Amino acid sequence: MPDSPARFSMIEPDAKAPTLKRLRQLSRLLDNAITIPGTKIGFGLDPIIGLLPIGGDFLGVMFSSYIILEAARLGVSRATLGKMVFNVIVDGLVGAVPVLGDLFDFAWTANSYNIKLLEEYLKFPSEQRSADRWFIVALLIGLLLISIILVALPVILIRILWNAVTGG
Repeated sequence: MPDSPARFSMIEPDAKAPTLKRLRQLSRLLDNAITIPGTKIGFGLDPIIGLLPIGGDFLGVMFSSYIILEAARLGVSRATLGKMVFNVIVDGLVGAVPVLGDLFDFAWTANSYNIKLLEEYLKFPSEQRSADRWFIVALLIGLLLISIILVALPVILIRILWNAVTGG
């Protein structure tokens, strides 16, 4: 019975350590790559990418989705994947709000939270069933739809503002 948790995983146990290391590096790059000298405060590429008009938050959600996809391949449970997706949704939707969202991006480190969730699950794999392929596909389609909304919403708002300013 000791092989039963690995049975649900789509990645061999020996491959989990390099995958986890790669995901930690990506998370650090996105959330904590640069530390402000003399403080413990850091930020990464995610809030910087989020400053890009229209597509920045889309890219941030896509990078975060990769971490979730890899976590699913590692056999993480549905409950843990749901928490990870929630973190990314909060990051994406609040991050899309001009100015306030950009400040929020510096404080909310969804990728770091997701790595902690992943590590906690891998330390103590629960008896919960790992996510099946259809659940993973549904999560990724949902994240893609949110990403599309993050691109469409600013375009619509800019158009409304432009029409209000120009009287068109």
